Amino acid sequence: MKGLVYRGPGQKSLEEVPDPRIEQPTDAVVKILRTTICGSDLHILKGDVPTVLPGTVLGHEGVGVVEAVGSAVANFRKGDHVLISCISSCGKCDYCRRGMYSHCSVAGWMLGHTIHGTQAEYVRTPYADTSLHRIPEGMDEEALVMLSDILPTGFECGVMNGKVQPGCTVAIVGAGPVGLAALLTAQFYSPAEIIMIDLDDNRLEVARTFGATQTINSGRENAVERVKAMTGGLGVDTAIEAVGIPATFVLCQDIVGAGGTIANVGVHGTKADLHLERLWAHNITLTTRLVDTVTTPMLIKTVQAKRLDPRKLITHRFPLANILDAYATFEKASDTKALKVIIEG
Repeated sequence: MKGLVYRGPGQKSLEEVPDPRIEQPTDAVVKILRTTICGSDLHILKGDVPTVLPGTVLGHEGVGVVEAVGSAVANFRKGDHVLISCISSCGKCDYCRRGMYSHCSVAGWMLGHTIHGTQAEYVRTPYADTSLHRIPEGMDEEALVMLSDILPTGFECGVMNGKVQPGCTVAIVGAGPVGLAALLTAQFYSPAEIIMIDLDDNRLEVARTFGATQTINSGRENAVERVKAMTGGLGVDTAIEAVGIPATFVLCQDIVGAGGTIANVGVHGTKADLHLERLWAHNITLTTRLVDTVTTPMLIKTVQAKRLDPRKLITHRFPLANILDAYATFEKASDTKALKVIIEG
C-alpha cells in the first residue's frame, strides 16, 4: 500500500509500505477513506518529537471502514464505518480507569508516533473496542475527521482545562485549527468575551465568523495593552496557548488576570520561560494536557444534533497520491489560507 513515511527531520516521502495485518487479538485493520494533517505532524518533521523513528507512517486522524478484526474485538465487524481516535486506550489500566487515555500504560498516542499511522491506504488500530467509534448512519464522515483530534484537543486541553464558564473572558493565542477548535467549543459555555490573537489577518477573519468577539493582530498591535484595555486592566480569566512557541506562552502569562488560568495546548519543542517572579502571588493556575479523547462521544452527538459544524475547518482536499502537495499547502497556510486539509484514500 501507499503511505506517507517520515525519513528524519525535514524529510518525508510517499512510499510503498507493507499492508498492516492483525498482530494482536484486540487489533482492527481499517481501510482509510479520509485522513488529514495535524500541526503535530509538522512538529515531528521539525524534529520536535524524537520518539518518532524514521520509517514511520505519519498521521493519527481519520475515518474509514473496518477491513478485519482480531478474535478479541467485540464491538466492531468488517464493513463498519468508524472514526479513528488519535489516542489508543486499553480501557483497563489505572490511567484509563481515570479517563487519562493519553497516558494508557500500554497504548496512548501510538498512531503516527510509535506505530504506523493513518496517512496511508490502511492502518492497524490497537485496542479497537476502546479506540474506535462507530459512525452513526447518515453523518458527514468528512466532518467527523475533525473529531479524531483537533476538536477534542481544543475542547479538553483548552476549554475544559481552562475552566471556561458563563460570563468569563477568554483569550486564545493562535488562530490555527486547534485554536479555532477551542473557539468553537468554548461557546458551549457562553463566555462573555472570546478574544483571538494571531499574526494572520485571514485566520483572524475566520475567527470572527466562527464567533470571536474581538481579534488582535499581534504583529501590528501591542496585544498585552489591547487585552488589558478590553478587560478594564484586569486581564482575562482564561488564556489558551494554541501555538507551542516560547513567545506565545509568555504572552499568555502577560494577559492572564489574577485568579485566572493558562491552558497550554501547543506542542512545545523547546524550553519556555515561566515568570514566577511576577505570577507567584497571583493565584494563577497553569494546566498542561495531551488530549484524552474522552469527550469524543459527546462531540459526535453535538455534531449529529447540528450544534457543532466541524466542516467549517476544512479548506482543501487532496487525493492520497497528492499528499506531498497537501503538506506544502498546509505548511504555507499564511499564503494558501489553509486550515484543515482532507486527504482522500
